[in-house]
Amino acid sequence: MEDTVIREITPEDNAQVAQVIRKVFEDMGIAKVGTAYADKALDDMYSAYDVPKATYFVVEHQGRIIGCAGIAQLQNYEGNVCELQKMYFLEEARGKGIGSQMIAVCLEKAKEYGFEACYLETMPYMKAAQKLYQRNGFDYIDAPMGNTGHYSCPVWMLKKL
Repeated sequence: MEDTVIREITPEDNAQVAQVIRKVFEDMGIAKVGTAYADKALDDMYSAYDVPKATYFVVEHQGRIIGCAGIAQLQNYEGNVCELQKMYFLEEARGKGIGSQMIAVCLEKAKEYGFEACYLETMPYMKAAQKLYQRNGFDYIDAPMGNTGHYSCPVWMLKKL
């Protein structure tokens, strides 16, 4: 898509980012309990990622945020593993290669931070997302890692960096 930029989040992006994430949840009928929808961080993603070894990115198209994703240390896990977190795109942004671009940006940042692997959690019926993750080198694993609190996300994937 022309006029599309992937950049780090700013405090001014918080409201739009929360709107994007909630819209994706509503559009796809995703559970709101035990998922990112219920996370306190949703309304202030800038502050949530303003910590060491964490970055949140937005996709901006003609001045509007149409997607987002972040990278951070995997919670409650002993080891040098990060998590690809809160990756959501509005319908207009899907199927255009932006997801792969976003994953590449996130993984590049993870490597800069020195992480050895990247973990993610998703939903069983999010088949397009799972195909995107597989195309970008993620493999299915048979148990969760760490404890993200997202007990409604029973699909786990991992990529070595």
